[in-house]
Amino acid sequence: MQTKIEKTSRIEEFSKNPEKALWKLAVPVMLGMSLHTIYNITDMIFIGRVSSSALAALAFNMPLFFLVIALMMGFGSAITSVISRYIGSGNKSGADNCALHGLALALVISTGFAVTGIFLGREMLAFIGAPETLIDQAWSYLGLISIGVPFMVTANAFASILSGEGDTRLPMMLIGLGTLLNIFLDPLFIFIYDMGLRGAAAATVISQFVVFTIFLYLLFLKQRSYISLSLVNFSFNSKILQEILSIGIPASGSMTIMAFGGLVFNRILIHYSESAVAAYQVVGRIDMFVFIPMMAISSSLVTLVGMFYGAGDYTKVSFIIKQGMKRAFMVVTLVASLIFFSAPYLISVFTKDREIGAIATGYLQIISFFYPLVAIAMTSGRSMQGLGKGLPVLVITSTRILLVSAPLSLLFAFVFHKPVEWVWYSIALSVVVSSALGFTWLRRVVRRLGV
Repeated sequence: MQTKIEKTSRIEEFSKNPEKALWKLAVPVMLGMSLHTIYNITDMIFIGRVSSSALAALAFNMPLFFLVIALMMGFGSAITSVISRYIGSGNKSGADNCALHGLALALVISTGFAVTGIFLGREMLAFIGAPETLIDQAWSYLGLISIGVPFMVTANAFASILSGEGDTRLPMMLIGLGTLLNIFLDPLFIFIYDMGLRGAAAATVISQFVVFTIFLYLLFLKQRSYISLSLVNFSFNSKILQEILSIGIPASGSMTIMAFGGLVFNRILIHYSESAVAAYQVVGRIDMFVFIPMMAISSSLVTLVGMFYGAGDYTKVSFIIKQGMKRAFMVVTLVASLIFFSAPYLISVFTKDREIGAIATGYLQIISFFYPLVAIAMTSGRSMQGLGKGLPVLVITSTRILLVSAPLSLLFAFVFHKPVEWVWYSIALSVVVSSALGFTWLRRVVRRLGV
């Protein structure tokens, strides 16, 4: 195994063929995300076989868990962006110090969540509405999963550091290993050891600890990365911290708003029927698969745009943004076409209920026309993260959910008493508005570079 990556080789390689570099970074991310999505579905199936109450108890953990994921992914994007720009500018010591700042921040945030979950978990579950009959079961999951939060968040920080230097293959392999291990351990702890929902938490904690340990070994002891993670080189720098926070806070806020939007739409859809809520959950699983290629390409843009911007090569910045946006648009258009024509068959995989199937099919056959515009909005926002601008992602998401889709859906459902299809129309319109906003904002930013 190569123990040290030469800086010039990777930057020169990316500069010679930026489009090839885009796919070299994006494909491992796609594979890793696909594995993780499959795990989420498998995990849900395992827990569903325990009991319906176990599934309900897990549902009350999800809002709290999503806050951790929002911060983890938001600050992960920030770490990748800042490191890639330092590497592009040739500032190796700055990149090293940024990585150490990112790890320190990950440890502080994750430890805070872990301590809060362990000591105040029951109270938080009660606060968000978990009924007394489910508190014990929900707490059995939260109390144990909280122990694993520092491993999960820090492992994601390690992966973000590697992504910042242009290595998405190793993170994919390790996170994929953790996912497969989790899938193997789930039935062992849930059924064989008869731990139920607590067994699912135990499987997750163990798999995350294994991934964290391997990252620690490869990056600190074997020095597998180009970035040098030596604590003796750590020097507190308020500028680096500010750079990470300026991207990480808006990115985390964006994901938190998306979670809030999900809660709002559940409240709107229950106005129609329980079947409408169930249909929304089903299509959410399909949405995840559609979003994988655009998310992978978008995350690769953070690295490449950051590197080229740091190097002052604004022509390549413009080129790789165009290529990334085009490729994401084309791939998602193809996937959306397949979904439009096969919607009833896809839905039948998740449910045999005719009413749920009809509502879910209606959603897909409306929204599939707008999936390509989601690709434009996502690549626009992530490209601006690569340029060191964190606010656009938050504004784009806020506009889509808080200013367009949620208010219009509430209006159509409760004031004009329109059928559920009008909720889907509201979501579609919000995608049009957010993609136009993101594209226009990105265009102005790139033009200011003088390209």
